[in-house]
Amino acid sequence: MDVLRTPEDRFADLPGFPWQPRYVEVDDGDGGRLRVAVLVEGPDDGEPVLLMHGEPSWSFLYRRVVPVLTAAGLRVVVPDLVGFGRSDKPTEPTDHSYARHVEWMRQALLDELGLTGLTLVAQDWGGLIGLRLVAENPDRFARVVVANTGLPTGDHPMSEAFLAWQRAAAGMTDMQVGRIVARGTATELAPEVVAAYDAPFPDSRYQAGARVFPSLVPTGPDDPAAEANRAAWAVLRTWEKPFLTAFSDSDPITGGGDAVFQRLVPGAQGMPHTTLTGGGHFLQEDVGPQLAQVVADLIAATPR
Repeated sequence: MDVLRTPEDRFADLPGFPWQPRYVEVDDGDGGRLRVAVLVEGPDDGEPVLLMHGEPSWSFLYRRVVPVLTAAGLRVVVPDLVGFGRSDKPTEPTDHSYARHVEWMRQALLDELGLTGLTLVAQDWGGLIGLRLVAENPDRFARVVVANTGLPTGDHPMSEAFLAWQRAAAGMTDMQVGRIVARGTATELAPEVVAAYDAPFPDSRYQAGARVFPSLVPTGPDDPAAEANRAAWAVLRTWEKPFLTAFSDSDPITGGGDAVFQRLVPGAQGMPHTTLTGGGHFLQEDVGPQLAQVVADLIAATPR
């Protein structure tokens, strides 16, 4: 597996993001090793909150969420998915599969860091990967908060907005990541913020993961990941620990997906589900502190 590592100077002077990650290594599944970046902040004895980003962002997305959670006494863990942020970037689209990304995060977070008692907060692909981790390792998780995400099996139609994005991404040879994130927010992003989303990708060689991710979402019942996601749903249909939806009000891609979780997950019954006003797909940019407060309030209200 050919792997690139973004030069560290690309991450100098990031706006509102003063933190440095720690690094762990995982097996790449092809005889080599991958370095995964994980931001860990907050008191050592705080309850751990796992913040998982999606496509095509990185842990920078949570910079307005982290301070609220650490101020509440929580221990915040924010990985960069392989292919994103400061994590290593396999260069071939065929290096990336849904199953591999789940396994890479499992190794990094559960094996290498030994995390347990986790509250998952997941958006976009953070949910597709994070909810698989929850279903396949339920004893490691105490709560779940889903925000603008889903766990598709290919058995039901995806939104037209997502299918249009999937088609567009398939034709990209040089993905303008910062502009894509900016188009998915309800508020205008400053130029230096847009540049921060571009930082992990010096050129198109670094973008294999970002470009291929949309095609890995199961959109048909015979998709390679469909059966594993059905198995994950079988577990979620029995999940009785706290499960909260905190979607935004202005996301055409995942809008309405919160109702599915509320209907099917036992732990979602009777929970104070919320819709965050003024948030686009990347709601962490638009209403990050509000999302963080929802998470902090849930943890305070549901002691383990």
